Amino acid sequence: MTVTAPQSLPMILDEVEVVGVDRLSPSFVRVELGGACLADFGVEGPLYDQRIKLVFPGVPGGPLPSFAGADDSWWTTWLSRPEEERGHMRTYTVRDVVGSGVDTRLVVDIVVHGDAHGTPGPGCAWAARAQVGDRVVLMAPRRGIRYGGIEFVPPAATGRLLLVGDETAVPAVCAILAQLPADAVGAAFLEVPTAADVLPVVHPEGVSVSWHPREGADHGAALHPAVLAHLGVRAAPLEEPAEVDPDLWETPTYSSSGEAIDGSAADGDELYAWIAGESAVVTALRRVLVKDLGVDRTQVAFMGYWRKGVAMRS
Repeated sequence: MTVTAPQSLPMILDEVEVVGVDRLSPSFVRVELGGACLADFGVEGPLYDQRIKLVFPGVPGGPLPSFAGADDSWWTTWLSRPEEERGHMRTYTVRDVVGSGVDTRLVVDIVVHGDAHGTPGPGCAWAARAQVGDRVVLMAPRRGIRYGGIEFVPPAATGRLLLVGDETAVPAVCAILAQLPADAVGAAFLEVPTAADVLPVVHPEGVSVSWHPREGADHGAALHPAVLAHLGVRAAPLEEPAEVDPDLWETPTYSSSGEAIDGSAADGDELYAWIAGESAVVTALRRVLVKDLGVDRTQVAFMGYWRKGVAMRS
């Protein structure tokens, strides 16, 4: 039975149903989510790397948490429940939106990873066995109400782009590429577990896209030297940074370290870099761009989507 959260909430918080499943490659499963609540989905402007959250059952095949009567205190109320009752919340990117009105469907690409990431988490396990008719709880932007969750800030028309991500960021990079203006210029570097995970991607002619399968190598082993070569920096083996913030998140408007940011965006023909993935790999590239090349922090977004050996949180 679907229990709809009140529309007074500033976001959609409701059950949706799997209406399509497609195994894109060994490491990616695409699910389409539908539900009458999606008639209210939307943001002002392009979605780019819009984040949403999905809540999975606490145990496989178990019931979903109910958000009936949810109010502004829903978060603390949800956290106070036992884990098996509240389920597992994870963050994903909207890969695409199809249809309109009550027939709106959200397309979400989910990584189904193996031993390189450790034991598969609840989102990965759910996606690997997802079937039409399965249900999850969705938290997503409600049209006309500020939600957040978009970190990509398009530079001026003459700005150059650098998009970098491992498989956890591939859906976001592909979504950004598909929404760029036709005259955008730059390069995207995508690292995936195997060559079989290279996916078709729509992108402007002026933005090159290169895929870098690890084929059993360490994370960043293929990605790091490719990005350095593009930047004109002498390629060197990726070394684990001495300090890695597992919650690394730095954008032109926010810093997880609490550093002051003026919030301005890149302009002119300057480089704008969006880099996401495993925190140590992102940290190493941050050091090159900010410390070695002197790229201004208002021109970069560094996001640690996950950290090797650290359990993912909501």
